[in-house]
Amino acid sequence: MRGAIGVAFAALMVAGCATTGTGSKDDGTRVRIAEDPFPSTYQRYSGAPTLITGVTILDGEGGRIDNGQVYFADGKIQAVGQTVAAPAGAQVIDGTGKYVTPGVIDIHSHLGDYPSPGVAAHDDGNEATAPARPEVWAEHSVWPQDSGFSRALANGGITALQILPGSANLFGGRSVVLKNVPARTVQGMKMPGAPYGLKMACGENPKRVYGEKGGPATRMGNIAVTRQTWINARAYKRKWDEYEKNGGDPPDQDLAMDTLKGVLEGKILVQNHCYRADEMAQMIDLSKEAGYKISAFHHAVESYKIADLLRANGICAAMWADWYGFKMEAYDAIPENIAFVDRAGACAIVHSDDPNGIQRLNQEAAKAMAAGRRAGIPISEEHAWTWLGMNPAKALGIFDRVGSLKSGKDADVVLWNGNPFSTYTRPERVWIDGALMYDANNPKLRPVSDFELGQPGEGDVK
Repeated sequence: MRGAIGVAFAALMVAGCATTGTGSKDDGTRVRIAEDPFPSTYQRYSGAPTLITGVTILDGEGGRIDNGQVYFADGKIQAVGQTVAAPAGAQVIDGTGKYVTPGVIDIHSHLGDYPSPGVAAHDDGNEATAPARPEVWAEHSVWPQDSGFSRALANGGITALQILPGSANLFGGRSVVLKNVPARTVQGMKMPGAPYGLKMACGENPKRVYGEKGGPATRMGNIAVTRQTWINARAYKRKWDEYEKNGGDPPDQDLAMDTLKGVLEGKILVQNHCYRADEMAQMIDLSKEAGYKISAFHHAVESYKIADLLRANGICAAMWADWYGFKMEAYDAIPENIAFVDRAGACAIVHSDDPNGIQRLNQEAAKAMAAGRRAGIPISEEHAWTWLGMNPAKALGIFDRVGSLKSGKDADVVLWNGNPFSTYTRPERVWIDGALMYDANNPKLRPVSDFELGQPGEGDVK
């Protein structure tokens, strides 16, 4: 009975988002749904042409150059190699004994939605009022003055990150990809052209949250509500497809269904919170029934059990190195999870889901690499960096722009003061779109939000 109530309640809430008259006419006769009503206003900061020499390069795609050089200017990587040409007047940095990597990308963060200080007034990540709330957008909760952004930059070399709604709901809402730069508004951080994501969840969290709120209260209830919501979404899409083809009266616009329609059209990427192997397999089947593709499973502590399924379906797994056991669905994890998924030929990603963990994803990758090596898997440093570079960029649909040190890509670059797989190594300098955003040797280049000014610990990055 609870399952039926949950399905009906979710359908009611989704249908309750319907509006009229919110579309726009593109030619005076045909109504169009605005796909990006809150466009990015991001403008890159100015930067100087820069050449880093004598440095060990991990290019983010699995390549390595020892004693190499990287040159970037005008916001883009210009050249990477053993020796590269740079014009006279370029700033030259001696990278002897140091490493250069592409900026670290965290595919799973709640910075801004659950900002510091962590008080109830800042709990803006879960719209836990119904199990299906795809109409909410994480960006509308992001507080740009969250001091976690600057800590992630200075301590972790984070240059881009996906801000997701929480996992209380089966459909948590849209995610947004940000460049990790100071800005007055979230739109000033929003990465131009990056696809939106849809946060979905399965397992314990939704049934725990809604078990006493009318359901769903079981895993079978979770699946039933999810299936029915997609059935509603396909019906909504058919109405708009028919209108686009034949005209007539436009359908009523529904914000929740707009998001799901975007997923069905391949414009919005599904980011699915899921721990257990059996549930991930069920979600793969469900996605095929509904007609969408899962971009990545998040947390995914049992991915090692279905690595072949992930590879066959082109789905990434965003995982922790060794965070597990804090609830039943997180119990059956192994330290070799990331390495085993990678060895199977699937797409492995290291993620944080934590305001402290985001400051040391390089160390998380190091632990995962070490666990794989102890299991007899020969993982090189340059390959392990794909877990922080190429793979998260692919899962976010932004690999054409970031995720590796290739000519023409955004100059999101980290110079580490040693081997980034060492616990003793920190970012020395961080550039975003070629602009120097952090310099450990220059206290004036340590971003401090307006909220922090005058507060204890202002600008502290220890």
